[in-house]
Amino acid sequence: MLQNRYINLVKISQEVIKESKVPLRSSVFSKKKFNQHQLLSLIILKEERGVNYHNFCDLLEILTPIRDLLNLQEIPHFTTLHKFFSGFPARIFAIILTKTIKKLLQKGEKVPVTSIDATGFTSDYASHYYSKRIGKTRKSFVKTSVAVDSKSLLVLGWKFSKFPVNDRKHAKSLINQTQRVTKSQCFTMDKSYDAEWIHEYIRGYIGADSQIPVRKWDGKIHSGEVRFEMIENIDRKKYGKRNLVECVFLMIKRKYGETLRSRKYYNQLKEIKTRFIIHNMLLEKRD
Repeated sequence: MLQNRYINLVKISQEVIKESKVPLRSSVFSKKKFNQHQLLSLIILKEERGVNYHNFCDLLEILTPIRDLLNLQEIPHFTTLHKFFSGFPARIFAIILTKTIKKLLQKGEKVPVTSIDATGFTSDYASHYYSKRIGKTRKSFVKTSVAVDSKSLLVLGWKFSKFPVNDRKHAKSLINQTQRVTKSQCFTMDKSYDAEWIHEYIRGYIGADSQIPVRKWDGKIHSGEVRFEMIENIDRKKYGKRNLVECVFLMIKRKYGETLRSRKYYNQLKEIKTRFIIHNMLLEKRD
């Protein structure tokens, strides 16, 4: 049964990777033993399994149907997978994400409510000398902001930061990402995104509704026509959909944890992106 789950995931991966027009070879000079479609599908399966490269390659020894499906003549060495993942262009993950969205949403379908929120992923990896010198383990932090379709739970966009930043800094980028792949009728966010310019951008430029509760200082707010409107007229039913973005975070962290295995920051980003892509792929599979 578990092997069938892996087979289904690899089938979906191969289909989406092909539709994303990922080239088979990274270069005309690359070795012909494995192609990028095979290796990327293995990376996705490795992340779904939640193991390191070495253990994953050992697991492939008994996953004969997976090897047959990918037409693998031999099992790649674990360093081959690691080098491929490190060198694979991060921009292609965004293309693959878009394909997973379009496979589930019908063409022209509008998203009733898109919810935006942020969470964090950590890595325990740090310089051994540095950790010993300060007498404690240092953790790196990746702030991760996402936009989620509150109806289907599809991840529609992402934005990352190596350090903690104000949530509002990622809002415009996430709104624009969602608009490139679909059209949202309403955006909901929590109080940390409260800003008049966000309301104005959504309502004036995007032409959608915005539902963001107001933060007060000393029991008062000092500016903003829409913000004053939100105090009395916030749509609680629409705003209640915002909790579903937290549901997506919970689903992903329960499955994969909140700790990253990669040491380098850009590999950590690709690791997080892979988890979101798998999340979307499995939603597509269930439907």
